[in-house]
Amino acid sequence: MVAALGGRGCAVEIREAARAGDAERLARDAEPEFDVIVAAGGDGTVAAVVNGIADAPRPVAILPLGTANVLAAEIGLPRGADALAGIIAEAAARPMWPGLIGGRVFLTSAGSGFDADVVAAVDAGLKRYGGKLAFVWAALTCLFRYRERRLSIIADGVEHRASGVIATTGPLYAGRFAIAPAARLDEPLLHVVLLQARGRAAVLRHYAAMLLDRLPSAAGVTIRTARVVTIAGAEGAPVQADGDIAARLPIRLEIAERPIPLVQPAQR
Repeated sequence: MVAALGGRGCAVEIREAARAGDAERLARDAEPEFDVIVAAGGDGTVAAVVNGIADAPRPVAILPLGTANVLAAEIGLPRGADALAGIIAEAAARPMWPGLIGGRVFLTSAGSGFDADVVAAVDAGLKRYGGKLAFVWAALTCLFRYRERRLSIIADGVEHRASGVIATTGPLYAGRFAIAPAARLDEPLLHVVLLQARGRAAVLRHYAAMLLDRLPSAAGVTIRTARVVTIAGAEGAPVQADGDIAARLPIRLEIAERPIPLVQPAQR
């Protein structure tokens, strides 16, 4: 990748995030002469970089090296070093509207319920070596130990009841599964997917529908839009954001005050 960028006339400096918090700090402290900050990693790494520059937004590009790479899929990043180098070096930075969870930025989705329980159950070592298989194993474990959540979700002042909720900034979730087809990254709005059916059978139906890209029309699923969402009703239950546990209930989600300039391929 460095050679591919160098071949396009780019001067590249690599700074390694060795510990938790490093990516955010490195992005925040990056000198102003850098034209683009490239986040090399998964959605969590990209979110950390964006949190580092949230108070003074500047162009961010993605080198997708994570497990799901949801945001990379959202914007249609190509595969291959040369194609990615072309995007980083030549493509325009267009605004994307992230969300906020407890005052911190999330990029693609945040929610609570079965999906957050799965994220909380993922073994870090297995994720490092097994990738998506770690999430499959965690899902099976959570299904066996199923614990029903009874959540109260208030979206722009309107209350809803559900067993799970996912607030998303774009259409995709967990890789390339379309759960909110009308969502747009350049629109300052959260799309709130309410999973209202309860029980193990409902979880299996929802997962099957998601795998078939039919979740939005599945029984027991409702989608609403909002700028501010509060989730309560299961005190202390985990809340995931961009594939990592970010908080515990109750929590407030909202759209950010300003967009982030994200380097993206030409609009499809």
